[in-house]
Amino acid sequence: MTQKTQLNDTHRSLGAKMVDFGGWDMPIHYGSQIDEHHLVRQAAGMFDVSHMTVVDLKGARTREFLRHLLANSIDKLKVTGKALYSCMLNPQGGVIDDLIVYFLGDDFFRMVVNASTREKDLAWIRQHAAAFDVEVIEREDLAIVAVQGPQARALVAGLVAEGDRAALDKLGRFAALEVSSASGVPLFVARTGYTGEDGYEVLLPQTEVVAFWNALLDAGVKPAGLGARDTLRLEAGMNLYGQDMDEAVSPFEAALAWTVSLDEGRDFIGRPVLDAQKAAGNARQMIGLVMDEKGVLRHGQKVLTANGEGEILSGTFSPTLGKAIAFARVPAGAPGDVRVDIRGKEVPVRIVKFPFVRDGQPQAGINL
Repeated sequence: MTQKTQLNDTHRSLGAKMVDFGGWDMPIHYGSQIDEHHLVRQAAGMFDVSHMTVVDLKGARTREFLRHLLANSIDKLKVTGKALYSCMLNPQGGVIDDLIVYFLGDDFFRMVVNASTREKDLAWIRQHAAAFDVEVIEREDLAIVAVQGPQARALVAGLVAEGDRAALDKLGRFAALEVSSASGVPLFVARTGYTGEDGYEVLLPQTEVVAFWNALLDAGVKPAGLGARDTLRLEAGMNLYGQDMDEAVSPFEAALAWTVSLDEGRDFIGRPVLDAQKAAGNARQMIGLVMDEKGVLRHGQKVLTANGEGEILSGTFSPTLGKAIAFARVPAGAPGDVRVDIRGKEVPVRIVKFPFVRDGQPQAGINL
């Protein structure tokens, strides 16, 4: 049965085109995916991401548990409210999911995990939490609204209680703060996002999310759908679980080596495989591609390199660049000249470093 967020009727009243996404009835756009993309790059847009799963972890050994569960080191979090991006791996080194975890107290951490992996994530977390006597609480009472873009922070600040605005203004990137709205609603505001733009992801009671969404509308924030979210995150060089990585792909094969902490003495799940991959240096690699010819790079297309064949993972037309961009997974080693098989024609593409777009501007080396 398809699930619905509390904002489902609101989306429909705004003219959204709804689609199934991981078992949820979600807005793909409200009229123009391209307009919504540019809106976020140039001003501010808001996304209903209440389909994602919030999990609270409580207990005296929670930090010890997370040292074991995550490939990144939870010991990087020393200040209350700070956040960490990490993968959660299986014993084969494959990615069960990617997530953000927040440090809220010595015995209290909060995770936000993906919607499509909800059941397996919760089962995996609970399975391993038992040995550490950690309580796992799924926060189904919370909704999430992401407000993203150059004007996002200022527009959200206008809805926060006056006494909380100074603290919110000082909130650093990849950190969260508990504040109140002007009407007294508790808000967990995280300076995080999935678009490459500044902004917030706001967690609040399900019972209050419609009023908060409407207050954002009244403040001038326009809605954006999952279509724009996907083109924005790809331009920003951010992976999509299930397309760019999965349980058969290690972080090293998904350009996520920066999220792996091989710190001495920490035996996290999947570490032996990652140690072996790093020593061998022969893991597959994920690269960024730009196509200067007309056309679109799409998932599943064959990629031809000097070392053999790979495939397109995420691919799309970039509204900011006006060109097709993609992630591809290819054999290790210098790829040489790269071509993509598009309906039987080998089309040349350029390898570029991602993110493709940073702070709304093309990265160096991407010629428009």
